[in-house]
Amino acid sequence: MNSPVSGRAAGSLYGLAYGDALGKPTEFRTVAEIERQYGPAGPRELAGDPALVTDDTQMALAVAWALHDAPAYTAEVVEPLLRRRFLDWAASPDNNRAPGMTCLRACAELSRGLPWQQATQAGSKGCGANMRVTPVGLLDVDLDTLAGLAQLQAGLTHGHPTGLAASELTAYAVRLLIDGAALAELPGLLTGRAHDQRLVYRGDWLGDLWQRPGERTCEEFVARGWDECLRALARLDAALAAPDDGDDPCRLTGEGWIAEEALATALYCAIRHSDDPVGALARGARTAGDSDSIAALAGAFVGAARGMAAWPADWATRIEYADQLAALAATHD
Repeated sequence: MNSPVSGRAAGSLYGLAYGDALGKPTEFRTVAEIERQYGPAGPRELAGDPALVTDDTQMALAVAWALHDAPAYTAEVVEPLLRRRFLDWAASPDNNRAPGMTCLRACAELSRGLPWQQATQAGSKGCGANMRVTPVGLLDVDLDTLAGLAQLQAGLTHGHPTGLAASELTAYAVRLLIDGAALAELPGLLTGRAHDQRLVYRGDWLGDLWQRPGERTCEEFVARGWDECLRALARLDAALAAPDDGDDPCRLTGEGWIAEEALATALYCAIRHSDDPVGALARGARTAGDSDSIAALAGAFVGAARGMAAWPADWATRIEYADQLAALAATHD
């Protein structure tokens, strides 16, 4: 059966889910264990009908539906919608896919009605901040709104400045690819964005999030996040400048449990396998790190660059939440 949708937005959303599904059974396993089961190339076929995803896709869908329901893209409008979707996810019986503790703890605090700046896990920069941000990159909005939305959805659970910055960069990468940028151009473009935004604190979106013990100014707060992302992007540049040895990319750019490493390692997989989209997913899933998140982001990037034609046609009806993915993608393409 042909895919019910086409285009780059669809390719990105479905690519995220496909990478998540391929990485789901390999998370928490060594590369040797993965290769013994799937061979040296890693998993390249969806398993199951439907092929199950993890909380990465579930929370990306939560963000996507919150944005879909928003009559305007402002913090005042979007925050309650995100809160409601996150709490629905937290209470769902389908939330049984090894969800991150940061998200669960933050949702427990959000459920008490606290301001999100108090509910968030202030010290966490886990990849849960940016594994779900792809839908923001699909929106036809100005870059300030894109940045604000990306940081807001991250901040509800992950209050660390690096989680904010990495989420903005992830959404910006998707936007650049949707608009026609090449995958190989992303490291330079993202590095430029990080330098440009290094001292920009988006108070209209974040409120008083920065006001914590030890923080002197909002600019110093946010600069810490951008600087950590710049260091991760520098590691990515160094990794891409060397020959690809075909081994675990986590050795070069980090295991992906934290936001800036998930971004860098997913970009590595996407760029190294730009002509083999399924190979990009398999490379992300064949790691000793956070395999489902790395593969999911790699899929979001390659899908945004190549469109729905990047993926095997029969996968679109076999992936879990196919109906939701199709409905959301149809609003963009």
